Amino acid sequence: MVAPLSSRVSEDTEVMEENIELAGAQMKRKESPEEGSRDSGEGYRFSDWSPLRWFRMLSEEMHWSFVFGVIAVYGISQGMGGSISRVATDYYWKDVQMVQPSAAQVYQGITSIPWIVKPLWGLLTDVLPMAGKLHVIFALLAMTTGSAGVAIADVTVDACVAQNSINHPSLASDMQSLCGLSSSIGRLLGFSISGLLVHAIGSQGVLGLLSIPSVLVLSVGIMLKEMHIPNFAYGEVFQKLQQAIRTTRTTLQCPSVWRPCVYMYMSLALSLNIEEGMFYWYTDKKSGPSFSQETIGFIFSIGSVGSLLGVLLYQNILKDYPFRGLLFWSQLISGIAGMLDLVMVLRLNLKFGLPDYFFAVIDESVSRMVGQFKWMPLLVLSSKLCPPGIEGTFFALLMSIDNVGLLTSSWAGGLLLHLLKVTRTEFSNLWAAILIRNIMRIVPLVLLFLVPKSDQNSTLLPADMLDADDNTQVLEEDIDDIEDVELVSLVSKT
Repeated sequence: MVAPLSSRVSEDTEVMEENIELAGAQMKRKESPEEGSRDSGEGYRFSDWSPLRWFRMLSEEMHWSFVFGVIAVYGISQGMGGSISRVATDYYWKDVQMVQPSAAQVYQGITSIPWIVKPLWGLLTDVLPMAGKLHVIFALLAMTTGSAGVAIADVTVDACVAQNSINHPSLASDMQSLCGLSSSIGRLLGFSISGLLVHAIGSQGVLGLLSIPSVLVLSVGIMLKEMHIPNFAYGEVFQKLQQAIRTTRTTLQCPSVWRPCVYMYMSLALSLNIEEGMFYWYTDKKSGPSFSQETIGFIFSIGSVGSLLGVLLYQNILKDYPFRGLLFWSQLISGIAGMLDLVMVLRLNLKFGLPDYFFAVIDESVSRMVGQFKWMPLLVLSSKLCPPGIEGTFFALLMSIDNVGLLTSSWAGGLLLHLLKVTRTEFSNLWAAILIRNIMRIVPLVLLFLVPKSDQNSTLLPADMLDADDNTQVLEEDIDDIEDVELVSLVSKT
C-alpha cells in the first residue's frame, strides 16, 4: 500500500533535517579542535590516528554499509581480484596466446574500455534507484565483459563517495584514503597468491576463479544503506536523463572544472605505459632475470606494500597540502623513480652487487608508492568537482577522462615498443623506451597552472552550482516537490 503524500513528505523531511543536523555537527567539529581527536576539521591528528578509530568514525558519519561497500568493491573486487587478474592475464597473453608485448599492451587497453564509458553507468545511479583456448577475439570479449561488470560496481560506490564528499567536505580525503587503503590491502593479498595460483592451475583457471568476488559485490547491492524513494516516477526517466546531460554540459563549461580535467588527462596520457615490455623482460630466460611465476607474484605483492604505505602517508601527512604543490612533487618524483627500471634493464644493479630480485622489489615498491602520491589528490580533486544531483554521472565522467588518459598511455606505450622493435625475445631497445617514458612523465609539469592552488579541504565549485540543489534550500523552498528528495545523501546516518 502506498503511504499518503503528507506522510511521505513528513518522513522525507525528517531525513533531510537529519542530514542538515549532521552537516551542522560536522561544522562544529571543525571549529572545536579539542573535541575527540579532531584537529580543526583537518582529520585525525597523526599522533592520535588509529585504523580502528578511523573506520569507526567513517562508519558513524556515513553508515557502516558505505564502508562495507568500499571495502568489498575496492578491496576485494578491484584490489584482490584485479591483482590476481593482472598476473593471470599477463601470463595468458604471453604463454597461451603467444602475442608480442606491444600487442599485449594494446589488448590490455581494449579490456579497459568499459571504464571509459562509466558515465553510462553513472546515469543509471543518478536517475534510477539502484575451458579450452579461445580465439584472441573471444578472449578479448570475455575479459572486456568481466571488466564491464567491475566498472558498474565501481561507479556505484564512486557515486556514494562523491555525494558524501559534498555532504561531508572535510572527510573527502578520508573517504578517498579508505578507497585507496582497501584497494592496496586487496592488491597485497591478491598478488601474494597470484603467482602460486597461476603455477598451480594455469592462467585460464585463475581467470575462471575471478567470478567469485562478484558474489561479494552482489551483497553490497543488498546491504548498502540507501534512502527509499516512494512512488518513483519511472515515466519521467527520459526527462531526468536529459536534465542530467544538460547539467553535465553546463558544469564542464565552467573554467574551474574543465581546466583540471585537461590536466588530469594529459598527466596520465603522457606517462607512457610499457609494463608489458617490462613483464616480458622480467620473465625472459636470456636477456632478463627469468623470474618465476611465484617470484613475479611476490614482487608485485611487495609493491602493494609500497602502495599501502603511500596511502597511509597521504592520509596522515599529505592530505592537507595544496593540490598544485603536491602534484608538482609527485609528478617530478615519478619521472625520477622511473630511472630505477633503466638501472635494472642496463644491469647496473649487478655492478653494485644488488641482485635482480632485491632491486625489482625496491623498484616496484617505490613506483607504487609514488603512484599513490599522484593518484590520491587526483581522486580528491575529482570528488570536489561534482555538482549536487548528478554526482554519479559526473564523477564517472571524470573517471572516464582519467581512463581515456590511461588507455592513451597504454596504446602509446604499445606503439613505442613496436617502433623500437621490442618483441618477445628482443629487448636491446627496451632501455630507450624506459628513458622516453621517464622524460614524458615530467612534461605535464608545464600544465600545472590548470590545477587550483587551493588546499584539498576547500570547495572548488562556484557557489551557484552548489546552492542550486542544496538540501537546505530544498527543505525551505520546495519541500512539496517530492522528486527533489532524491538529492538527499544516498547514505544517511541511522
